Amino acid sequence: MLGDQEIIQLFWNRSENAIVQMTEKYGKYCFTIAWNILYNREDSDECVNDTCLHAWNAMPPQRPDILKAFLGKITRNLALNRYEGYHALKRGAGQISYCLDELAECIADTSSTESIVEQMVLTECLNNFLATLKAEERSIFVRRYWYVSSVSEIAQDYGYSESKIKMMLLRTRHKLKEALEREGISTN
Repeated sequence: MLGDQEIIQLFWNRSENAIVQMTEKYGKYCFTIAWNILYNREDSDECVNDTCLHAWNAMPPQRPDILKAFLGKITRNLALNRYEGYHALKRGAGQISYCLDELAECIADTSSTESIVEQMVLTECLNNFLATLKAEERSIFVRRYWYVSSVSEIAQDYGYSESKIKMMLLRTRHKLKEALEREGISTN
């Protein structure tokens, strides 16, 4: 299996083998991200295929530092867009609505009025907040709210009870809310 920089170089060389190597190394990872959002095999497979196309179109000119994170972000955005398309009028089953509900107490819904500058400030605050957390706490938070993993999956992976994971997430959300309020960012 090729390393990330070798796969990126294949993209830059416009070699179709880049897609094969990328899928072999990160296909399951991308599928898991899409599955955690969509809970549909066909849609998740399609998101992985779309990730390949987006990566092909993005490299060049982009040369990602961390290929896994680059592909994960593409997959996540594609899956969220697909989810939003399916659930424009109502919320469906799956973890995404639960995650959004849990974070609603920390971050106000500003989708219609938030400017790019405000998004950048919020992103910086979130990054600074995550940097203050212990590694395990940060990892669990990211697994839940970035990768949209279920509480039961996280509990199983970390060897904790679901109630412990829920409590850790609750405490972390409270810390996030306090941090955002200290920065003057509205949480409701």
